[in-house]
Amino acid sequence: MAHRTYLDWNATAPLRLQAGEAHAEACAVTGNPSSVHAEGRAARRLVERAREQVAALVAARPADVFFTSSGTEANMLALSAAIETAGEKRPRNRLLMSAIEHSSVRSGGRFSRDMVEDVPVHSDGRVNLAALKDAVTKWSRPLVSLMLANNETGVVQPVAEAAAIVHGAGGLLHVDAVQAAGRIACDLGALGADLLTLSAHKMGGAKGTGALVRRSEDIHLADPLIRGGGQERGMRAGTENVAGIAAFGAAAAAAHGEWAAEATRAASLRDELEAGLQAISPQAVIFGQAAMRLPNTTLFSMPGMKAETAVIAFDLEGVAVSSGAACSSGKVQPSHVLAAMGISPALLRGAVRVSLGWESTETDVERFLAAWRKLSSALSKEHGIAA
Repeated sequence: MAHRTYLDWNATAPLRLQAGEAHAEACAVTGNPSSVHAEGRAARRLVERAREQVAALVAARPADVFFTSSGTEANMLALSAAIETAGEKRPRNRLLMSAIEHSSVRSGGRFSRDMVEDVPVHSDGRVNLAALKDAVTKWSRPLVSLMLANNETGVVQPVAEAAAIVHGAGGLLHVDAVQAAGRIACDLGALGADLLTLSAHKMGGAKGTGALVRRSEDIHLADPLIRGGGQERGMRAGTENVAGIAAFGAAAAAAHGEWAAEATRAASLRDELEAGLQAISPQAVIFGQAAMRLPNTTLFSMPGMKAETAVIAFDLEGVAVSSGAACSSGKVQPSHVLAAMGISPALLRGAVRVSLGWESTETDVERFLAAWRKLSSALSKEHGIAA
């Protein structure tokens, strides 16, 4: 097979070597982690070691980490009116979310649609904190959901500032950190998050594992999404995915040890890619470029370009990119994120996301730019778009 350049790391990351080894080790362990015999205790040790590793990544207590099947399930678990705190047993009376949240949050979780309200964002993709303040003050017990970094634009949200606003109004803050964890600092306490969502495969773990992390035992999820045998301290029933959880822990430990250095390296590659892109096509627009972004993410477009055509053209050149969120791939629908930012339909239809990872190199950037040079030339000839 010809060499492929993989630049869709925000969709999923390759399995890390450490995660693969942990997965294989766990697959060789026979016991059910709920069993009390030696085999069961061996499986339980793997789960608890992973819980410690995931907790360390976000500076949480291991006892406050609950494993799920995915980031989506963790979001569904978190987005419930039945969240109690030590000082408030009544249900949450409103779900407020930014207009750029992932579709698993945009669905509203287990809140009825009439209890869900959007908070607008600025044109650079950052949440409008003044609008958030206005919204939370209308409700005595709101739950607010705000992602740490957007999966399409990479724009990092002012979560700590939002947390101060939310807590000042008596609310709770859920943070979807799926794209951010392992790429930028993700300290639960510093962010001010009450609940935080993670996904294993975004940081090099196995697909099919996620986690919901709470600030402390003062936060109680009174209505578990999956009920049954009482696993995960009653928060998520069902026999634990021991191999997936072990791989998650190993990936989290690896990311925890290298994220700062990798962020610097990835940002350098991203800046090189964007400079080359705009040198070839001065008309190209990079969304959220003026805001703080994930160091690995570029979302761009040009007038007249269609995202599905561009993604296929890149693929034929051996370069894997996407048209936005992976959960929308195959449907190629206009981005609700860019629409919320007020981007014109002409640009919105052509948005292509490029995302780098720890295996990305300058050669990958060169291959991307070579493919883009060819594509932009074809666009210019066929549609009269200036290259």
